[in-house]
Amino acid sequence: MSKKVILACVDCGSRNYSTVSKETQTKRLELRKFCKTCTTQTIHRETK
Repeated sequence: MSKKVILACVDCGSRNYSTVSKETQTKRLELRKFCKTCTTQTIHRETK
């Protein structure tokens, strides 16, 4: 099954995106996304 996760910007900490991730995955999901607060593309990491 998969679970819904929230992605937060590494630089400013704002939670911009939500996506679906596999539950069997042990590492946190990291994607390069656009942050509207920073106005640049930054790494967004899965939050708890």
